[in-house]
Amino acid sequence: MKLTVYVGVLIAIFVLLLSPSAPAQDYPTRPIRVIATSSAGGTSDIFMRALADELHKGLGQPFIVENRPGGSFNIGARACAEAPPDGYTLCIIPGEPLVFNQFLYKTLGFDPENGFEPVTQLFFIAQALVVSGTLNVKTLPELVALSKAKPGTLSYSTASVPLGVFIERLKKDSGADLVRVPFRGGGEAVTALLNGSTPVGFYGISNVRAQLESGAVVGLLVDSEQRSPLFPNIPTLAESGQKKLPRSYFGLLAPAKTPKPIIARLQAEVARIAAEPGFRNRNFVERGLEPVASTPDEFARYIKDDRVVAEQVVKEAGLQPQ
Repeated sequence: MKLTVYVGVLIAIFVLLLSPSAPAQDYPTRPIRVIATSSAGGTSDIFMRALADELHKGLGQPFIVENRPGGSFNIGARACAEAPPDGYTLCIIPGEPLVFNQFLYKTLGFDPENGFEPVTQLFFIAQALVVSGTLNVKTLPELVALSKAKPGTLSYSTASVPLGVFIERLKKDSGADLVRVPFRGGGEAVTALLNGSTPVGFYGISNVRAQLESGAVVGLLVDSEQRSPLFPNIPTLAESGQKKLPRSYFGLLAPAKTPKPIIARLQAEVARIAAEPGFRNRNFVERGLEPVASTPDEFARYIKDDRVVAEQVVKEAGLQPQ
């Protein structure tokens, strides 16, 4: 009897020792939910649905995108952080809820530093400072001059905190007279840009690509280190004599304590897909996105460093937690 109990204990210990790697061997065995923190039709949503199709092909299970927009991306981030850490809930999240929002809100409902398991940084978004073609402005100095000539009449909107800080810094340094309008989503922002109610904006190139190509909108600069291959005539921040900005990006994450072997498998699959020339051209280059596909450790370090920068940017802007 004692021998039987002893053998049973040994078997139980052996199973426990093997359990950390076991999840990845058969994973996935059922559909995987991917929480998108933005609305359907947005840049990250469209990208994630394209990636989900390829992940389905590679891993054999559907990846179902579930949109949870609102609350400066906090609603979707919280839903992700609160999900079971079993590998069957992932999320595509921008930098705001990961590094900025903890300095902008008194309560978040989730822990941005310990609530997630980074899988991979997917891409940077090439952002463009654009103006309505009706302003007849071609350069940043021309925009500054026009705003001074028509004080209180030109409004602007931006898609992220760093971009808003850039405009406010520009106003301080140059005396530009621009009035901030809260960003309510890419579609509404572009509509306001075109109808002239908010004729200045700093958005992802993909949001205004058609308008830039038609001439309805004019690009003044891009926030990337190199000129966009889609619009090589638009100068960079550095070429325009402006300081470097924190970049906007999206990453794939999972709830904290999701098994490491599952995280590693997901990252490897995403990296494989991102390296395919056809996928890369259609879903990165053509959408104004700069691919990254970093390792989990690389992404974790990037988030940590970016959080330090975010705190400095918020302090520089004089923003207080709401």
